[in-house]
Amino acid sequence: MSSILTNNGAMVALQTLKSINSDLDKTQNAISTGKDIATAKDGSAIWGISKVMESDVAGFEAVSDALSLGESTVAVASAGAERVVEVLKEIKELAISANSENVDFTKIQADISERSAQVASIISAAQFNGANLLATDVDGNGATSLGVLSSIDRVGTAAPTPASITVNSVDFEANIDLVADLTAITDTATAATALAEVEVFLQTAIDGASSLGASAARIRDQNEFVGKLTDAMKSGIGSLVDADMEATSAKLQALQTQQQLGVQALSIANQAPQTILSLFR
Repeated sequence: MSSILTNNGAMVALQTLKSINSDLDKTQNAISTGKDIATAKDGSAIWGISKVMESDVAGFEAVSDALSLGESTVAVASAGAERVVEVLKEIKELAISANSENVDFTKIQADISERSAQVASIISAAQFNGANLLATDVDGNGATSLGVLSSIDRVGTAAPTPASITVNSVDFEANIDLVADLTAITDTATAATALAEVEVFLQTAIDGASSLGASAARIRDQNEFVGKLTDAMKSGIGSLVDADMEATSAKLQALQTQQQLGVQALSIANQAPQTILSLFR
């Protein structure tokens, strides 16, 4: 039955065209934003997962900054400790040379005093951003260690918890106080005593430098891991929400063709009632 009031063909063509236009809008949005899931209405579950992961990525980027700061702090202390070792080796050589009878003990002691002052200067200067791992008081507030944020750990749906690496002060300030604790050399007897003391100080400095070096390596490795983990998480987020631009481009071409055909189909359907006029001629 033909009717001038109800055009079923036009209605079908119109619904088809609306569906094509809707898909075309989604495809154009995916091209402009680069994402298949740009908003919650595009896929609430995937969007929610991606936002949680994005927050974790932001957290790990903050962790990386904290690790870089900690790495620099420990690196400065480690460099200071290594330099203290070198100066103590020089003092040891002077103490050994003072064990001979025909040397100028006054000049040797003067050299040792200068190097002892140098050690004290190195210890006090080996700070980064106000933290000194060679000092008794690391941060000026009584701390004896430095905590470095190393990770944020998440289990299931629970809130993430921070993890940290603790770097203890080697306390050269108290353990290697040459000005106060090293015997002054005036003869071979005091030279022998000073040599024994320097040997203890040297071993303390070597142990401290080794400890700081191990901590610096651990922080560096953790920073590298966090960087790789952040990249992997970004890649995972991309695989969830990013648009496949090759497939999207092909889909756009197909939808544009369908849109043109849909317009033509609607035009044909709209012309159908005009054939009824021939019945009245």
